[in-house]
Amino acid sequence: MSKNKNTSLSEKLADVVIHGMQEKKGNEIVRMDMREVNGTLSDYFVICHADSTTQVNAIAKSVEDEVYKAFGEDPRHKEGQGNGEWILLDFIDVVVHIFKTDKRSHYNIEDLWGDAQVNTYQSA
Repeated sequence: MSKNKNTSLSEKLADVVIHGMQEKKGNEIVRMDMREVNGTLSDYFVICHADSTTQVNAIAKSVEDEVYKAFGEDPRHKEGQGNGEWILLDFIDVVVHIFKTDKRSHYNIEDLWGDAQVNTYQSA
């Protein structure tokens, strides 16, 4: 029973992350459902990209602000904010990847985790 409650919370968290990305016009927003994928600890990966490091950093800030407003939580871990080419925000159940456009195609996370169910979202 508690798994459903946690899943519901992680789904809401992913929705808030997507909203934060949409607020700053993140490109090609994708939510990957990782719950059925072997070897992953997170319920969701949420991914987007932007054309400039300034926008990558702005999207990350927006995501952090929206999650804090909704849940009072900061990311457990973050990486990449110095260079703005790939920022990772780890909220445990939801891991956020914000790429600069060329880095997204280089790392190709969607193909790496091809077993995951993928939903796409438009920018606001």
